[in-house]
Amino acid sequence: MPALLAVCAAAIVLAWPAFLNGYPLVFSDTGGLVEMGLEPYFGWDKPYVYAPFLALFSAGQTLWGPIAAQALMVSWLLWLTARTVDRADPVRHIVLAAILAVGTAAPWFTALLMPDLFTPLVPLCLFVLVYARLSKVERIGIFLIGTVAIGAHLAHLVLAAACIAVLAMLYWRRAWRAAAPLATALVVLLATNAVGHGQLAISPYGSVFGVARLVGDGPGRAYLDRVCPDPSLRLCAWQGRLSADSDEFLWKPEGPMWAGDFNPVRFAPEAKRLVPAIIAAYPIETLQAAAVNTLRQLALVKVGDVLGDDHLSVAVLPRLRPYFPAAEVARYQAGMQPQDQLRNAAAPFYWLHAGFLLAGTAGSVWVLLRCWRTEPALAAFALLALAALVANAFATGALSGPHDRYQARIAWLVVLAPLFYAARAATSAGDIRTSAS
Repeated sequence: MPALLAVCAAAIVLAWPAFLNGYPLVFSDTGGLVEMGLEPYFGWDKPYVYAPFLALFSAGQTLWGPIAAQALMVSWLLWLTARTVDRADPVRHIVLAAILAVGTAAPWFTALLMPDLFTPLVPLCLFVLVYARLSKVERIGIFLIGTVAIGAHLAHLVLAAACIAVLAMLYWRRAWRAAAPLATALVVLLATNAVGHGQLAISPYGSVFGVARLVGDGPGRAYLDRVCPDPSLRLCAWQGRLSADSDEFLWKPEGPMWAGDFNPVRFAPEAKRLVPAIIAAYPIETLQAAAVNTLRQLALVKVGDVLGDDHLSVAVLPRLRPYFPAAEVARYQAGMQPQDQLRNAAAPFYWLHAGFLLAGTAGSVWVLLRCWRTEPALAAFALLALAALVANAFATGALSGPHDRYQARIAWLVVLAPLFYAARAATSAGDIRTSAS
């Protein structure tokens, strides 16, 4: 019972930005995900995983339900991780949650209705599956959370593969335990895309994002300059007018994806031809751009780009009204975020977050070196957290494009190993003093 109460109390602490806002935090994509889950329908640009999660836990009544589920998952995984590397203790757990709540971006993504919450859960789930001694119920629960976490965002496939590679090097006899959620997530993606889009594919339209990245980085524009005019390529009509901003390429209403009666689904067959052709024509330039974007992404860790009211009046509000009671919609409108007040409320924490991340990164390296032989599970977690940050930066920065929220949502993992080590050292010192007295 104390463990359950501690997990629930820590969950409340980790969701505090939602209470500050007066409503769960949303992003411009949240409305589409709500609609996908409650309509339901299959969107071209998102896996059909987080949308049914929202539908299940909101039940068409309130979006506080998914926030409760998210906060409990984060809290429970932190409890199991602490138990794996040392021991779980109710007081320690609540103190850990309080430190994360003030010093890191963890609560801002726990309180956000986006699959971003699942990014840090991928390495946490995989680590616990490999290193922890779990009951049957715990193992099933972590397997299910891990499967949803990996399938919720395509970048998580790359992240999971990298984490499994690290875990296989560290503990190869149990690496299969981590591979099971990834394999299941792949099956889920294949099945949902077969049903929703009639294609047995992991990402039927992922090539569209690939072209956007290649055009934004330069190789795509250089390739068009080389091969155009070509009547078989619609993009040739845009030669010389393509922006270096991949978001504009993808989403600008008068841009190449949406002008006239066009859309990304119609562009996908051309994109599937263009991606390998561009990479083959400019392999060095593509690799250089990927490396630069990965490094840029590693440094972008500010939470501010998920806290404003950008596009919410057109992307979220109209998609809440058809599916939720009027009182729920009114609660959303009364929150700080739709009034663009939340960014200023969060601003005092930005420098604190940065300081914790710098200290956490250095601390994780120190724990890795210090504990490699004496505390292998803790050292393994420190290494996994560092590797997960690099893998996520590549999966998002190099393959999609650098944005603050992509790295901020996972960067806080690096503070955990030093905090676990400090908690253990403090307990040991206390035990020594008690024995001496």
